[in-house]
Amino acid sequence: MHVGLNSGFANHAGIDDRQFMKEELDRIILSEALGFESIWLTEHHFSDYALSPNPLQWLTYIAGMTKTLRLATGVVVVPWRDPVRLAEEIAVLDHVSDGRAIIGFGRGLSRREYNGLRIDQNKARALFDEIVPMVMEALETSYIEGGEIFQQPRREIKPAPFRSLRGRAFCAAGTEASMRIAGRLGLGRLYLGQPNVAITKPSFNPQTAGDGNKQETSNEVLPGSSSTPEDAWSTAFAEHHPGDTPPAPFVGSFVFVDESADRAEEMARKYSEIMFRWIVKNYELTSDYSNVKGYESYNNIRLSEADIDAAAQASVHNAIYGTPQVVLEKLDEVCRIRQPQGLLPVLWSGGMTDNEANRNMRLFAEKCLREVKSWPGALSTIDGPVALEAVA
Repeated sequence: MHVGLNSGFANHAGIDDRQFMKEELDRIILSEALGFESIWLTEHHFSDYALSPNPLQWLTYIAGMTKTLRLATGVVVVPWRDPVRLAEEIAVLDHVSDGRAIIGFGRGLSRREYNGLRIDQNKARALFDEIVPMVMEALETSYIEGGEIFQQPRREIKPAPFRSLRGRAFCAAGTEASMRIAGRLGLGRLYLGQPNVAITKPSFNPQTAGDGNKQETSNEVLPGSSSTPEDAWSTAFAEHHPGDTPPAPFVGSFVFVDESADRAEEMARKYSEIMFRWIVKNYELTSDYSNVKGYESYNNIRLSEADIDAAAQASVHNAIYGTPQVVLEKLDEVCRIRQPQGLLPVLWSGGMTDNEANRNMRLFAEKCLREVKSWPGALSTIDGPVALEAVA
């Protein structure tokens, strides 16, 4: 089983930006030595919610500081990007890292971010649907062209792409429409924030709220039955890619581990609640999305001000926590349901101190990592011809 890390440069403690970025980068670089196999970074703008305006820029730096760590976006928000620039940045990252890039695509949610970037959120779906195939094709053929919106003249991508993105491209999507599009484009699935347990009110997924996902609202643990939108993805994939084996998903979970079950639960409750309140603030999840094209379903998870406290306290159920043995049992259950090719624990979040974050990461590495990596996983689709030496 591939085991990576999911991070977001989330400065929820509001410490000095320079200090925070150094601590975050040091932790990511250390993760390779501890045995983690990938790092997944998100994209956000304008607040301490995440100091990651361009995950590809961060990953390019990390590429030069590591040798084997896979470098993934979880996710890059497509409607905020020019397709030429996006294809070029991916190509550069792939070259300097010797093909270690993995690209997760998303649609974004925050109106504040859309407005700040001067992009009409009503066009988000159309932009996503046009840009992703343009970029995928460009990294397959070395040329980019076309599109009704961009009307891109045919131009060569330089540096020429290192290798195809097929099998290395994923999408964080939860609505049925998003699932169909991801399947049609041949994108694999990202499940971020497992298990998704809803408590009385529709709960919010701390990792996928900004990636175009509609949180499932069933009271069942780990929704994954035939009634969920995954069917739309698999049907679309089979229709548009006959004969191809669909890429197995990657699954991310908030994980809090301690030799003391009580301390693990205390961490989970504290930091999950802080994270949740940041989500509500960043995505304005108490406001009306019914008039935003392509985002109407977000009204299904809209909170009233009166609901926030109870929902924040219930957010702990979107985390995995406990002693090392309990954490392993819960991750095993996630694997049984999702059948992934890789797990992506989030081991620091919600304003953890640097010491607390390092402690959680090191304890997971010491007590859980080797065991999880020994588990059978679905067929890996991210591997390929990775060179031994980096570009000088």
